[in-house]
Amino acid sequence: MKEFTIGKNDAGQRLDRWLGKTLPLLPAPLAQKYIRLKRVKLNGKGAKRDTRLAVGDVLQLYINDEFFDKPTPENAFLSLYQPRLNILYEDEHIMLLDKRPGMVVHPDETERVNTLLTHIQAYLYQKKEWSPYWENSFAPALCNRIDRNTGGIVIAAKTAEALRVMNQKIKDRELEKYYLCVVHGPMPKGEGRLENFLLKDEGKKQVSVYNKPVPGGKTAVTLYRTLVSGEKLSLVECELITGRAHEIRAQFAHIGHPLLGAGKYGSQRKDKDYGRHGQALYSYKLTFRFTTPAGPLEHLNGRSWQVEEVEFVNQYFPHYFLEGK
Repeated sequence: MKEFTIGKNDAGQRLDRWLGKTLPLLPAPLAQKYIRLKRVKLNGKGAKRDTRLAVGDVLQLYINDEFFDKPTPENAFLSLYQPRLNILYEDEHIMLLDKRPGMVVHPDETERVNTLLTHIQAYLYQKKEWSPYWENSFAPALCNRIDRNTGGIVIAAKTAEALRVMNQKIKDRELEKYYLCVVHGPMPKGEGRLENFLLKDEGKKQVSVYNKPVPGGKTAVTLYRTLVSGEKLSLVECELITGRAHEIRAQFAHIGHPLLGAGKYGSQRKDKDYGRHGQALYSYKLTFRFTTPAGPLEHLNGRSWQVEEVEFVNQYFPHYFLEGK
């Protein structure tokens, strides 16, 4: 319990607004709940949220200590009252989540609170499965990343051992990651392989594709299968072998089939016909193919997960997606 005495600068404020200013990490819905439950006492008694405070009033707050901290990137999860997660699978070690396009996975200079990792932390904190205030607490971590404008499956580790094992499995390529994308133009039917070299320009945050080795270039390999070949748009499934930054977008642009809505790797002229905002790219399926022991994650071996729906498939190829479910 913490106690505050109201001075002249705070007099006249509503109780709920004073609480929001004093405890910025405390979500407003939770603050209202605490007032209703009389965990906020005014002069020893419960009070209504719209009560006006007066000089000399004494407030007693029966609220967890962590909400009295100053806001930082590390405790931003406290301000999320209702974490929004589409959970495909969860056990004591890992979570598989379907991230929506537009959400960043980690806090960065553009977003501190509304990130996938922050929502995961808020979810586990509210379930009382994790807290940074526990001694030697492990922080939930993401095992793979997906660009802000790409949706799809992200793996989160709930334990240090799971993080270690999953990172090694990803490094050893014991996971099969499949993407769906819509590209411009008719794609050749059947299966194919894109193999070339990507050189990243850190200043432009963009990669260039080369058919031959170049200094600083990294090998990029993507397998693809044409699902629907249309006159203007084609639906393609890709399997990432190397998983370089911007790999799928850059490679398909390189062969003359840019992704619909792919921005710097796309065709604005062709995209105009569809009025699309955001790239038509989704990490829709994940399969675990462990070839070495996986410890606490062994039960995942051989199992696959697929997202329930992909918006752009429903929009441009509704009949295929219905048949493919």
